[in-house]
Amino acid sequence: MESRTGHLFLGLVLFIIATLVLGTARAESDSPIQVIKPSLKREPIKPARIDTENFELGAYIGMLSIEEFGTSTVTGARLAYHFSEDFFAEASYGQATASKPSIEKNLFGSGQLLTDAEREFSYYNLSFGFNILPGEAFLGSGRAFHTALYLLAGTGSTEFAGDDRHTINLGFGYRFIFNDWLAGHLDARDHIFDIDLLGSNKTSHNLEVSTGLTLFF
Repeated sequence: MESRTGHLFLGLVLFIIATLVLGTARAESDSPIQVIKPSLKREPIKPARIDTENFELGAYIGMLSIEEFGTSTVTGARLAYHFSEDFFAEASYGQATASKPSIEKNLFGSGQLLTDAEREFSYYNLSFGFNILPGEAFLGSGRAFHTALYLLAGTGSTEFAGDDRHTINLGFGYRFIFNDWLAGHLDARDHIFDIDLLGSNKTSHNLEVSTGLTLFF
């Protein structure tokens, strides 16, 4: 009786061991066999060099069309503060010298409508800008530059014809960032103010197109 019980116990143990061995072998046979080991080349990551400073200072030169006084060279300087990636404020100062208009020759002959000092055209403005189309420009396959198309609107004062005139300025521009501290600009603006040189008050539009460089700091 004890011999039979021992045989039954031994048979049960052998059955359990055989079941475990067969189950392990079947699991190993069902798992996929990796024949080729992939060789992955890790490319080094270069973080973007974008300056974190918020101030932008620069100078510009361009052409200013003074209504009824022809087109003159304009030069100036601008200081901008960037509140965020989308919004910024800008203070600007520019100056030009108006030429002698044809109406002055017809009405005054050899006389002058404006003195040389009164022909000096200077303005300062405080404007607010919005980057409407930030993006990138590519030169070749390996170089990308940050760019932005922006709109501006502001108010200020223009000194011309012996008087200070409240001025509204509207415009747009294109910013091209060469590296983390230098940017180039193309701008077009309209300086709008009232003037009454010939006895009748009128709204004068003075269009300006300029290019310049700015530094971030």
